[in-house]
Amino acid sequence: MKKEIAKNVSSGAEKVERIEKREEVDMNAKTPEVKQTKTTKTTKKKGTMSASTPNKTAKKKSAAKTEKAAADRRIEAARGRAAKKAEKRAKRAEKKASLKEAKLEKKAALKEKKLEKKRAIAERKLRKKEMLARKKAERAEKRQQRKADLKARKAERRQEHIARREMLKNESRSERRQRIAREKREKRAMRRKKQEAKERARENKLKARERAHERKAAERRSKRESRKHAPGFGGWLAAVISLGAACLVLATIVTAGAFRMNDFAVSTENGYRSTLYEMVSTCEGLDDSLSKLRVSSGAEEQRRLLTETLVNSSLLEADIERMPVDEATVTDISGFVNRTNAFARRMLQKLAAGERLNDAERETVAHLYEVCNTLYLELNTLVTENSEKELKAMMEGKGNFGGTIAEMKKGMEEISDAPFQNEGNIGENRLARLEEISSSEAEELAKEYFASYHVTEAKYTGETLTNDVSCYNVVLTDDNGLEIFAEITKRGGKLAFFDTYEECTQKNFDLDTCDAIAREYLAGLGIGDVEAVWLSDGGMVANLTYTTVDGGVRLYPEIIRVRVCEEKGRVVGMDARGYLLNHRERDLKAGLDEGTARGKLSSALTPEGVELALIPESGREVLCYEYFCKYGDEEYLVYLDAATGEEVQILRILASARGSYLR
Repeated sequence: MKKEIAKNVSSGAEKVERIEKREEVDMNAKTPEVKQTKTTKTTKKKGTMSASTPNKTAKKKSAAKTEKAAADRRIEAARGRAAKKAEKRAKRAEKKASLKEAKLEKKAALKEKKLEKKRAIAERKLRKKEMLARKKAERAEKRQQRKADLKARKAERRQEHIARREMLKNESRSERRQRIAREKREKRAMRRKKQEAKERARENKLKARERAHERKAAERRSKRESRKHAPGFGGWLAAVISLGAACLVLATIVTAGAFRMNDFAVSTENGYRSTLYEMVSTCEGLDDSLSKLRVSSGAEEQRRLLTETLVNSSLLEADIERMPVDEATVTDISGFVNRTNAFARRMLQKLAAGERLNDAERETVAHLYEVCNTLYLELNTLVTENSEKELKAMMEGKGNFGGTIAEMKKGMEEISDAPFQNEGNIGENRLARLEEISSSEAEELAKEYFASYHVTEAKYTGETLTNDVSCYNVVLTDDNGLEIFAEITKRGGKLAFFDTYEECTQKNFDLDTCDAIAREYLAGLGIGDVEAVWLSDGGMVANLTYTTVDGGVRLYPEIIRVRVCEEKGRVVGMDARGYLLNHRERDLKAGLDEGTARGKLSSALTPEGVELALIPESGREVLCYEYFCKYGDEEYLVYLDAATGEEVQILRILASARGSYLR
């Protein structure tokens, strides 16, 4: 029974109950045997052991009670252990249930948070969509308003033109002469006012700068004086004596020079007036030669006209240098005259080689004529419509001669100033092997090329053949009404050229930054590994010229021009026709080493840098050593044939107000 209880202790409360029931059955079974035994023993030893029987019975009863009490204690201990285990299981189950419930609550909270985040994102997208739609509607409304205003202005101008036309029909010759004179005076007055305003602003700026310099100088002097001892009497006396001597010398010079000043001024004025008349005559001759050259087709006549152009441009340059015009204006006019001179010289060399002028060169002649004609008309107006007093004021630098010439800067800037431009196709035409596209496809491609320019419309306007490149003309309009003229090649659909007429009035980006912007733009078109060979700063627009590089060799036939607005920092023009026509792999090896070629340079030149360059020359490609040389203060680019060492071409680098250019 002891072992049985011990075995069943671990079974829990149910086992305890079974043990109790089994114990009752055993007690009931054992009780009759005890009685029977006792009866038997009493019977057997009735006479002899009657005295000891009660003691034995009492001992047995006491042992049974002790055993039962021990069994009861064991049972109670087993019940306690079973109860504790049951309590632990209950607590464990409760804890597990609470953890499960907390996990479910956390999961539900996380799910609710995700749903809230999704709802917030959806709301933001909806708000952004509504904002974009609102802005789009506002832009559309502004465009409509601008169109309406433009239409109204056009209608107003049309009415003004009609009224003016009616007025012109009825005016007499004298009235017409008076009206033309009045309009010219008004234009000159307006130009004069603008120029005077610019001059005043420039003077105020200079005065402010001078005041700032004087203030800083005074501060520096006061600091130095505060660190020094007070000067002695001897130093003051020496200063007074030196100043007195200087005043005596200056008075002597002024007195002696005053007698000659009046005669010198009259002579200078007469010289300036004579130079102005000579400029008008020379410019008229240049205008006449260019006018005939643009319509000439005979080689002999072209040679004669180009010679006249060469002579007249040289004379005009000499006249301009003697005029009383500021340096920037002289540079602008001289730049145009120099480029005209260089173009005439290059065309004469081409005719001497038995070649003819191509379409691009004829376009250049036409443009030169337009600029020269404008210059001639302005000079002629100055001479014929200004009084002697006004001409005298101009000769003294008080007039608006510089402002008049400055109005033509834009036309003068359009003449190319980078080396080896407008050469066209040299060798195999790389575009000829590409597939031809339609005009509608060109419109779609143009939209893709100008995706970042907020283009709203692309319209095909015709075709162009320039420098052996056949292109579709596409005019694109952005959301501000700005037009972009683009040329898309008929074969391959490449962007060959584009230009915008966006006004840039501030300088927010320097040339280095514009260079980085242009390189990034070319990389977007798939044109990489380029080197900047010519940078110039045309007003507020940076003009950058690049060539591709193959094994350290500059490939000038693959020239690319990029224009970057320095106010907004974006590309506003690009010409990649040379690259599209001539880009290919080449096997370039120099026949002479650089040291041998350097020995063939003129001893008058000082070479300061050298590069290998492939240049176009008379319809072929020539590998040359490109030397940057100096002769005194003047700079040159000299090209020596890398196979023979012979001079192929020399270009002179001239400085201007916007950078350097070549002649």
